[in-house]
Amino acid sequence: MPYKKFAVIGAGRYGREICQRLSAQGAEVVAFDVSDERIEEIKDVVSLAITLDSTDRRVLKANKIEDMDAVIIAIGEDFEATILTAINLIDLEVKRVIARASGETQRRILEKIGVEEVLSPESEVAGIIAEKLINPSITGFLRLPDEYEIAEIKCPRGIANRTLEDINLRNKYGLTLVTLKRKYETGENEEGEMEFEEHIIGVPKSETVIYESDTLVVFGTLRDVKRFIEINE
Repeated sequence: MPYKKFAVIGAGRYGREICQRLSAQGAEVVAFDVSDERIEEIKDVVSLAITLDSTDRRVLKANKIEDMDAVIIAIGEDFEATILTAINLIDLEVKRVIARASGETQRRILEKIGVEEVLSPESEVAGIIAEKLINPSITGFLRLPDEYEIAEIKCPRGIANRTLEDINLRNKYGLTLVTLKRKYETGENEEGEMEFEEHIIGVPKSETVIYESDTLVVFGTLRDVKRFIEINE
C-alpha cells in the first residue's frame, strides 16, 4: 500500500471509527476536534490528535492541512461548522476533501460549494469509507459473509485494452467478474463539453475487451481484490 496521510476533522463516534479503521490499515492519521475530551479519548488511536477550531483557516494552515492526501470532515450536528471547514479546505487547495452530510439538502449544499465527495452516514459505514480511502481504485463494495465481497473497481492500467480471456481473472487472481460498467458518449452540453452515461453491459464473455474507463464489478475476497489492484495498477 502506498504511504497515506489523512486528517479526520471531528472525533465523535463516526469520526473516531474512521480513524480506527484507517490506523489499523497502516495509514498515518491526524485527528482534529474542538473538544479536549474527545481528543484525549482518541490520542492513542491516531498518529497525532490536536484540539483546534477547523472554522479558523489560519489554524488549519498552521497545521499544514494541505499536505494531507485527504481530509475527512466528520463533524456531527454543527452543519455550519462543516460548511466553513469545507470552504477553508478548498481555499487551502487540499487534494481531496470529503464531507459528511445528513440528508439530501446538506448534500446539495456541500456539492454547491465545491465538495466533490459527500458521505451519508446512513449508507456509508466507517469501514467502507476507510477501505475506499486506502484503496481509491475501489469505488464501492458490498460486504458478504466469510470475508467475501462484491467490489466495484476502476480498471487498473495493467489490464486496459485486454480481453477477459487474456487477463484470466478467476485462475490468476481468484476473482469472478460479475459485470462491467461502461461509459458511453451522449453528446455535448451547453458549454461544449462531452457528456457520458454509464451503463451495465450484462454478462461479459471471454472475448470482451476491458477499456480504461470501465468499472469492473467482481466477486471475491477483499485480500484478492487488493492483490489484483496492487499487481495491475
